[in-house]
Amino acid sequence: MANKRALSWSVAMRDIQNDRARRMDVREERLRTASSLRGTPALPLSAWRGRSGRRYVVGIHTLDDDPAEVGEAVVIAVRRGGDGTAELVAVAAAGESPRERLAHGWLTRARARGATEMHVHRLAEDAAARRAVVADLGGAPA
Repeated sequence: MANKRALSWSVAMRDIQNDRARRMDVREERLRTASSLRGTPALPLSAWRGRSGRRYVVGIHTLDDDPAEVGEAVVIAVRRGGDGTAELVAVAAAGESPRERLAHGWLTRARARGATEMHVHRLAEDAAARRAVVADLGGAPA
């Protein structure tokens, strides 16, 4: 007697499509960094996967860091759970000019919604690229 499971083609295709839909959620993908290289501490890095499937590498900062020091970047407010999982609370683009920098009100609202960390993506080349990252991660384009 063989232990063979009959699986219909339509059920298999539905499962594959459901799996793809689940994977398109915005999520953090923790990066492994070297614990130390010649005595230097490990870099606090992580990455976020957008709805498009693109990956955005970020530096992890505390909420106490000055948002004015962020410069041209995409800033993600994150709530870290007790089990270590991250939940995106808010995302915004910060630009070069003071008008485009993060307003302290944004950070205050993010804290009120439970944010515990600030993740900063500095690799977007210009304002249009930063807006595209914000939109991909689920924020409203600026």
